[in-house]
Amino acid sequence: MHLGSHEAAEMNELLMSCTNSIQSMALFINQAQDPELRSMIQRHYASHVQDYNMKVEFVTQQFGSRDQLNVQPITGQTFSPAAGHQYQPVQPQIKLSQLDDRAIATSYLLTLKRAGREYAWAAFETTTPQLRLFLEDAFRMCSHQSYEVWQYMARKGWYAVSMAPSQTVSTLGQVYQQVPYQQPMQAYQQQ
Repeated sequence: MHLGSHEAAEMNELLMSCTNSIQSMALFINQAQDPELRSMIQRHYASHVQDYNMKVEFVTQQFGSRDQLNVQPITGQTFSPAAGHQYQPVQPQIKLSQLDDRAIATSYLLTLKRAGREYAWAAFETTTPQLRLFLEDAFRMCSHQSYEVWQYMARKGWYAVSMAPSQTVSTLGQVYQQVPYQQPMQAYQQQ
């Protein structure tokens, strides 16, 4: 596939990132103690391998990848902490030989967030429509998967969630008013 120099540079960074993600996930699957965490990472794993292989096709095949990235829908519900929800304190370990489930979930969540930002940025810098669509799908994949990991961590008390005070939300609602037109261009046509 003919890629611009900036697209090739983006693909190099994304391929390195994906290599790191896949290798990290392999370790996480092996080390996770909680069956729910291990199962979640295992379900996500095939999508990351497919994502990597599609990127390789974009840089090695004349017409790029003809595959469609498997983006699972967002699962779960909105999480709001109950009154008195307990959060587990954390302190970085300066010496360890294995990650615990919290460290695995945290590392995986941060990996997904970073990859999602990289995909979004790369999509904005891409001039090839087929590659842009793939990168947008890859962003959605990371977004959906990170939401699932975040929900898991919030339920466990490993991700602090605090709701905005109602006064803050109310103030925003008073400041920003809706545009009264469903078709805003009609305002220009009425003159």
